[in-house]
Parts: sequence; structure tokens; C-alpha cells
Amino acid sequence: MDSRPNFLVLMTDQQRGDCLGIEGHPVLMTPNMDHIAGAGVRFARCYSTCPSCIAARRSLLSGQFPSTHGMMGYRDKVEWDAPPTLPGVLRQAGYQTCIVGRNMHQFPPRKRYGFDHMVIHGLENSDYDEWLARVAPPGAGGYYGAGVMHNDWTARPWHMEESFHQTNWTVNEALNFLRKRDPSVPFFLVVSFIAPHPPLIPPAFYLERYLRLTLPEPVVGDWAAPPPHGGLGDDVSAARVHLRGEALRSCLAGYYGLINHVDDQIRRLLNPVNGIQRETGANTVVLLTSDHGEMLGDHHLFRKSLPYEGAARIPLLLSAPARFGIKPRTVCDQPVCLEDIMPTLLDMAGAPTPATVEGRSLLPLMRGEAPPWRPWLHIEHSPSHHCLTDGREKYVWFVPDGREQFFDLTTDPHERRDLAADPRAAARLAEWRRRMVEELRPRPEGFSDGVRLIPGRPYPAVRDTRPAPGA
Repeated sequence: MDSRPNFLVLMTDQQRGDCLGIEGHPVLMTPNMDHIAGAGVRFARCYSTCPSCIAARRSLLSGQFPSTHGMMGYRDKVEWDAPPTLPGVLRQAGYQTCIVGRNMHQFPPRKRYGFDHMVIHGLENSDYDEWLARVAPPGAGGYYGAGVMHNDWTARPWHMEESFHQTNWTVNEALNFLRKRDPSVPFFLVVSFIAPHPPLIPPAFYLERYLRLTLPEPVVGDWAAPPPHGGLGDDVSAARVHLRGEALRSCLAGYYGLINHVDDQIRRLLNPVNGIQRETGANTVVLLTSDHGEMLGDHHLFRKSLPYEGAARIPLLLSAPARFGIKPRTVCDQPVCLEDIMPTLLDMAGAPTPATVEGRSLLPLMRGEAPPWRPWLHIEHSPSHHCLTDGREKYVWFVPDGREQFFDLTTDPHERRDLAADPRAAARLAEWRRRMVEELRPRPEGFSDGVRLIPGRPYPAVRDTRPAPGA
């Protein structure tokens, strides 16, 4: 029997790093996610290096940073000539690879990128939508039939039986795979949820639970301003908001409810009676992460793509068999990212890491070792910003006009105070600016001449990274 570990990757969509009970959230219940960290390790400073779905998932699949894989912002329907991918390398190493649930948001939707099996939900060619059309009541209108759409802050209960929800369907398909997999080889299974990405439509039980509670108010920095007219008359998917009263309560309750619903459903996978332990024993690595976060009204902002903690910091939790030497309740404070997942899992599988990978194996950190580590992470998103952070301080440079922000995350973890104009922070600001000059100096867009940052340069979302013909 093959003794290599199985891998179960639980991936939510748009889950903030602070939206975990084990992170000290005041109301959100995530006991099953928390247990992954309690049995293993929690990375307290994990960031999405390009906080939107396509770019982030490219980084997870390839272990490459956005400027290398070429997606530095959001543009849909761009086919990717991918380097060796995490599922592809594991497949070559003899693993059975599968993804169920929300797809990897690459194009075309059915391109496998190394997965043997795909049972997926996306905006087109969706197995979930086809199944839902067969089982749902006539006139239910599908996943979006409640009238709440995929970027809206509005919320309401799921409009069908709970068993028809995408979260339940995803776990059902994961259990189907576990029952029917090839038991002679290890597996790599990605269980991918669309929640808590809007639409904010949890089953009624979960929405009502959080409507009953006192919910935390959004944080608003001294640098933030509400939208004109308080947002009245703006589209419900606007990126700038001024949520208050019932609008705020229902938005927060919908978001928290979706996460709580996922947490309850993953118990079906993780429980020792009829979940993954029954199918695989204790030889499975369990990892939970998300592609990016959600501003959720903080600083009068909504959705993703921004360099702030709400949008850029994400969960990363991992538990593993005892032989990997990870002590329970380990917490790592080093800056890590989605690019590190591929080399970590390949390291644990004993598979070679391709030279194309830029992330680093987290296994030494998880074991409590002190390897030399990156001093900071570079976060970016076209056409707006570049950011550097070590998890303790954060420097943001805005490409269109050269504006800067500087935050001390140690004393101000919610980024309430922008120190860019504070004379007491001038030396630290200058040092981070110098680092950004060096970080961007090799970039072809011309953001840096090696001495200074140059605003106003073209900053496309996609760059063709393929070698020129004949090169």
C-alpha cells in the first residue's frame, strides 16, 4: 500500500483572514476550520499576492507570482499556457487528482490543468447548474433565482431546500469521490466552495443566527471617505459603500452565515465516523485556504482586489499526520502566500518541485525550524496599486498618481491610521519606498528607474509571458 499522504484542500472563495473563530472573531462560529489549526498550524500572515480570483488561483496552481504567470489584475476568458501545476505534478507522481465544486476560474472552464476529474460549478458549462436544473422546483430560477447577484452587498435566505445549496452539493460530490476513488494510490482532492463570495444567500438558519447577534461594526480609517450621497442611488455591487442599519446587519449576517454553513458541511468530510478518516485512516493532510478576502464595508469599501487586510489577508490552516512533526496549535507569523502551497505539498509528497515554482515549502516553518525567510511579500493589482508587507508594516503605492500609504500593523492591525504624512514615520516610509523601487526595477512596465517610483505608467491586467518565437 502506498504510504504517501493524501491531500484534502478545502478552498473557500473571498474569505477574510480574520473570519475564523480561532482568530478571535467576536461572533463567527467556525469550530471545524478552527480544529484544523488546533490539530496543526495556522499561518497568521498569509496574503493573496493579487487579491482577485483568477490571478490568485493561477498562483495556487503554479506556485508563481502574478508578474511571472502574467495575470496581475482581473480579466476573464484568457487562456493560460500554464507551467507545471500542482495537480499535474502530483498526477505524474502517481496521485489521483480531482476538483469538486467551484472551478479554478481559468479558461476554458473545462481545461484540466492536471486534474484527472472535475465536477465543477462556474458561470458556464457548470455541472452544478445542470444538476440543479434537474432537481429544483419549477420556476426557482437557479442559483441566482433569489435576485441577489454575484457581487452584491444585499442578502436574503437561500430560496430552496438547503440540500440544493452549492455548499451541500460540493460536499456531496467530494464524498462521492472518496467512495469511488482508486484506493491503490494516494489522492489530491480540492473541495472548492463559492461561499462566502456573494450572492449572500445562506440557508435561513444561518442568516437568522447572525441577525440575532450583536455584529461588529466596520472599521473606518482616518484616510477613508464614504461615497458621494452616502451611496444612495449607487448600484448594489458598488465598490464603495456606506452600509448602516438593516443593510449592514443583513450583509454581515449573510457573509458570516455562508462561512458558518461551509464549516458545518466540512464536518461531514472531517468527522471520524463516516468522513475522510474512515476512507483513508489518519494519512491525510488537510489544508484550508481562500483565494482572497472581502472588505465587507471596512473603510467604506466592498469586494476585493485591494491591498488592505480585509481583502488581501486570507486563512491558511494545515493539519498533517504525526510523522511530519507539526506540533498542535502551531502559529507561524512569517509572511506566506498561495504560491507556497505547491512546493509545500510536493515536499510532503516526496515529489520534485519544478524549477518554475517561485514559492517556498512551508514544512520547515511548520516544524518550528527557523530557515531564512523572505523579508516581505509583494502584493499587486492592476490598474491600481503595488504593496509591500512583512505582516508588521505595510507600504502601498498607487500607480495612477503616485500616492502612498503606510500602516503600522503591529499597533494598528485594522489600518485605521495612515502614517504616510506623519513625520515620525518618515524614515520607515523612506525605507519601504526604497524597497519598492528595487522590487519594481526589473518590471517591463517602467514603474521604477532604480532611483524613484514613476507613477502613471500603463499597468495592464494581463501580460503575455510566453517566450517570443525563436527565442
